[in-house]
Amino acid sequence: MSLELALLSSHAPSLLHEDQVPDFQQSIVKAFHQQREKIKQVKPDVLIMISSHFLTNWNHYVDATPRHEGYLTAREHPDMIANIPFNYPGDEELGYQLAQAGKDAGIPAVAFKEPTYIWDYGVLVPLRYFVPDGDIAVIDLSCNMSASLEETYRWGQQIGKVLRESNKRAVLASSGALSHHLTRGRANMPSLAEKALDDKFIEFLVEGKYDSAWDILPQFSAAADVESGGRHVAALLGALGNDFNASYLGYAQSSGSGNPHFSFQPK
Repeated sequence: MSLELALLSSHAPSLLHEDQVPDFQQSIVKAFHQQREKIKQVKPDVLIMISSHFLTNWNHYVDATPRHEGYLTAREHPDMIANIPFNYPGDEELGYQLAQAGKDAGIPAVAFKEPTYIWDYGVLVPLRYFVPDGDIAVIDLSCNMSASLEETYRWGQQIGKVLRESNKRAVLASSGALSHHLTRGRANMPSLAEKALDDKFIEFLVEGKYDSAWDILPQFSAAADVESGGRHVAALLGALGNDFNASYLGYAQSSGSGNPHFSFQPK
């Protein structure tokens, strides 16, 4: 198996600079470091990142650019994330293999090579913890808002199939929150009802009940306004199948959203 590790992480803008993270999010910083250690242990050739901020219409996009380089100023938070440099290798070959696998399954997946494309902070925040030295190739994937959760799950299955069959050691990471009814005030927790839904979904993952997690995802996404409509989670579940054990690493709030961190390792 070449899919060596999978991760679910958050990307709140307040996490970008570790020395400025507020106390109520320190559990996430600890989780990021645990995830980084797991990445080090598997020594991957490539990290594939599904970002719930890379929102697209019509197509599932695969960034197969050979070198990701630029500066990010976040449109949502230009005061917090401004002129942040990034420089990471890509993997053109694997990127095109992923897109082709989607097409072969009747899924509108498109690979692109564009050196002027600027990453979003759903990619960059986790990568600053996961790959701080910029020494692992990265492929970033969009969440297609025109796709149903079912189509996105099937896309995740194709991603998982390609990575399992690859001769490259791969890590798949999904970046996004669960409950996501945003409110002003970074320390705000989700509502009690939304937190209860988050807790139940987390429980299913911890217990390895991925089929149950998938079964409730549509209603959960609607009730708790899960980020990206749950697409970053659907793709991850599709890729995991039932071959992985989950480790729950932490949870914290960010402006009313619920942000869990998990690692998933092969059984």
